Amino acid sequence: MYEIIENHPDFVVIYKKPGASFHSESGEPGVFETLKQREGFTELFPVHRLDKVTSGLLVMAKNAVANLALTQAFANREVEKFYLAISAKKPLKKQGLVKGDMAPARRGAWKLLPGSENPAITQFFNKGIGDGLRLFIVKPHTGKTHQIRVALKSLGAPILGDELYGGDHADVLNDRTYLHAFSVGFLFNGEQYRFTAMPREGEHFCAESFKSAIEEWCEPWLLPWPVLKTKKPQ
Repeated sequence: MYEIIENHPDFVVIYKKPGASFHSESGEPGVFETLKQREGFTELFPVHRLDKVTSGLLVMAKNAVANLALTQAFANREVEKFYLAISAKKPLKKQGLVKGDMAPARRGAWKLLPGSENPAITQFFNKGIGDGLRLFIVKPHTGKTHQIRVALKSLGAPILGDELYGGDHADVLNDRTYLHAFSVGFLFNGEQYRFTAMPREGEHFCAESFKSAIEEWCEPWLLPWPVLKTKKPQ
């Protein structure tokens, strides 16, 4: 269900496996409750969340003071997050920006709207990795529900295995949805922290073609991301 990456006195960073729910579901404890009980934490606060289908890095606070600081950092867009995704479709463009408001759609999905009153903002690069697959490195500037999944669908390249958003799953049946929280960086008590974790599950994430392609993206914060003039929440 999870592995601990960093057990700091004020926060814990874990690797969440795909298919593990953050919250308890159908009477079964989720990642949050399991971590708290198994590790014997007297307090634990959910700073942010990942979808059930998504693997990768999650940060949780171990006291109220740290929770306030980290929650505000996420809300103020002061946390750098990078995701990896694979699609079986070629997107409309090789790199760029997806920006737009989001609204609930059918069956628990979300959709992108043309307006930009409170938009989801997502930057990306992508490249081919063979067998008709495309690897994406994604930098979300906001934290909307299903934001990356909706953004890639809007580009005509839904995430492989993401059945909710039309991702082709035929060749890797029962494998996984290919979305991974790859890197997270933030300032805490005046010190800069950055954590990265490669995906460990999934046929295509374990393939040599992926390992070769990811080499130049191993430090995603150093990539030439265009500077955005984004308005931070008040």
